[in-house]
Amino acid sequence: MTDTLLRPSVRHAPAVRRRAPRRAAARALPAVAALALVASCTVGGGGTARADAGAAGAGDPLFPRLGNGGYDVRHYGLTLDYEPDGNHLDGTAVITARATQELGAFNLDLKGLDVRAVRVDGREARTDREGTELTVTPARRIGKGRTFETVVTYGGTPEEITDEEDEEEEEHEGAEGWVETDDGAVGLGQPTGSMAWFPGNHHPSDKAAYDIQVTVPAGYTAVANGELKGERTKGGRKSFSWHSAEPMASYLASVAVSPFKVTTTRAGDLPVYLATHPKQAAAAPRLKKLVPEALAWATALFGPYPFSSAGAVVDHNPTLGYALETQTKPYFGSDPDELVVVHELAHQWFGNSVTPRTWRDMWLNEGFAQYAEWLWEEKRGGRSVQRIFDDYYDGKDAQSEGIWAYPPADPAPETVSDPPVYGRGAMVLHKLRQAVGDEKFFATVRAWTAEHRHGNADTAEFVRFWERKSGKDLDGLFDVWLRGKGRPATR
Repeated sequence: MTDTLLRPSVRHAPAVRRRAPRRAAARALPAVAALALVASCTVGGGGTARADAGAAGAGDPLFPRLGNGGYDVRHYGLTLDYEPDGNHLDGTAVITARATQELGAFNLDLKGLDVRAVRVDGREARTDREGTELTVTPARRIGKGRTFETVVTYGGTPEEITDEEDEEEEEHEGAEGWVETDDGAVGLGQPTGSMAWFPGNHHPSDKAAYDIQVTVPAGYTAVANGELKGERTKGGRKSFSWHSAEPMASYLASVAVSPFKVTTTRAGDLPVYLATHPKQAAAAPRLKKLVPEALAWATALFGPYPFSSAGAVVDHNPTLGYALETQTKPYFGSDPDELVVVHELAHQWFGNSVTPRTWRDMWLNEGFAQYAEWLWEEKRGGRSVQRIFDDYYDGKDAQSEGIWAYPPADPAPETVSDPPVYGRGAMVLHKLRQAVGDEKFFATVRAWTAEHRHGNADTAEFVRFWERKSGKDLDGLFDVWLRGKGRPATR
């Protein structure tokens, strides 16, 4: 199989606030092969399945090979040295994890890049690679429940994971992984791209804290998630140290390198860090006002902001074609409009703090972020939320095309970012609001973000939660709007 078989296009286009997937690059593993991968892993190059090896996949219903089994990562310590001239990356990943079973071997996800050394608890480990699977056999078995440390030293030319159609068109619109820009690069991870620049357990169900140190040539700025803890210049190179204490799924981790201009402000007590490419200078004063305003508005609706800092990165990456909700600092390839900013900031609650348990549950991210756009449009004096809902139902809204193709909680691998996940997902939320009333609706939303803060959730949990909190029988609503096929007979 090729490494692109796992990758759908799951991002948000600034022009239309959602980009259509490139189906050529979004094929799933054959079912038999996928089950075999989840059930076993290859160790020592011998091709032997071992009962004490962590699974080479997390068992995701859409992308079974993503992630790994047998351990739970608690912390990533990434030390990166990047040279834009030549696109060369050297890295050391210190991965602290807890074994959830006895481990004689375990897997990490890593695409491309040369592995130079792997040590587990200070001892050299044996490794084997097959596709994006790096199998590690430690010198000593790891007991169930024990915390262990894996150090991977690696480097080379990080890869841009590109849709087949984009390769033919020589553009970046479908790209993720390590994406070169005009004068730098950015690491974008949804859903599999993070494996192009660091090894790890790359499934949203395994969240961890992060420390990321990036060294780049002087004159460049390296921006990552969380709070900037230090800068140091030595020998013509500058290091930036970033710390994320709150759990983060690996697809939300990011590093952006460019000659950014940095603006700082505050949203109440919250530090806000804005990095803007010089060619996007006009975005800085607008975002300095908009980000705090949107965060205050969203906090009132959705509950306390879940992280220790906020911000945004506005790059000069015009052919990328989408924005991404990278944790604490959404990434925009060009100057975004207000609705795009609101969409990605809403994801800090829905997707980043409350993270989908599997990729099938992505409508819980996108439905809420899309609904936030509707609420913001109404707040700004545009269409009412009800009018937007009606325009979607009647097919009058430009983004309503295709929303009835499948139930939003039942995508296929190649359709996981199609319109039902976004628009029809938002419609489910509006029907809930109508069913329980405004006061109960927003109180329940805040309870949802509080109860699942920094955790994972799936669709079944969401349904049970709303029925319990509302005290209503909502089966009919969910059967029609969430599970039903085609457009409901009445709105």
